[in-house]
Amino acid sequence: MSSIVASLHAEYLRYKALAEAALGQLSEPELVVSGAGAGNSVATICWHVAGNLRSRFTDFLSSDGEKPWRRREEEFQPRMASRAELHAHWERGWTAVLDTLSDLTDADLARTVIIRGQGLTVAEALHRSLAHTSYHVGQIVYVARGLRGEDWRFLSIPPGQSEQYNAQPTLEAPGAHAASVRQPR
Repeated sequence: MSSIVASLHAEYLRYKALAEAALGQLSEPELVVSGAGAGNSVATICWHVAGNLRSRFTDFLSSDGEKPWRRREEEFQPRMASRAELHAHWERGWTAVLDTLSDLTDADLARTVIIRGQGLTVAEALHRSLAHTSYHVGQIVYVARGLRGEDWRFLSIPPGQSEQYNAQPTLEAPGAHAASVRQPR
């Protein structure tokens, strides 16, 4: 059996790959188009996810996860970011979480970390962060799909192919799913 930390690490990689596969389908101008109902653009959502991950996982075990240098409200401001700028910011956040997870073991799960002055076990903090990240990745995928319309490349089982997939499921493991969305179709 895989460790809990290894399982969480794999799930983070799954959601990172999903978001990046959605981003890869967008043109640079589409990255900053507001979502439906004046919602956040993909760039804004990515900026927030990266800021959250970088704040939470920098010095994860030794400092409050809400860093004094983080400007959460600014993460939600509409922005004109190039693909390169967005990618660099995105990677800083993901590097923080993935490097931290690489250093953790299941023995660390009962330790206490602080987020906004509240004590949480490492397990609670990791589950909370993964849920938050997956929520926003869903938004990224939703907005990107709306922008691409008929040109959208599905990132999971395409409509009408459930029976075919269920006969030979190949994407259930996070690593397999992450690898599949990175493959051009």
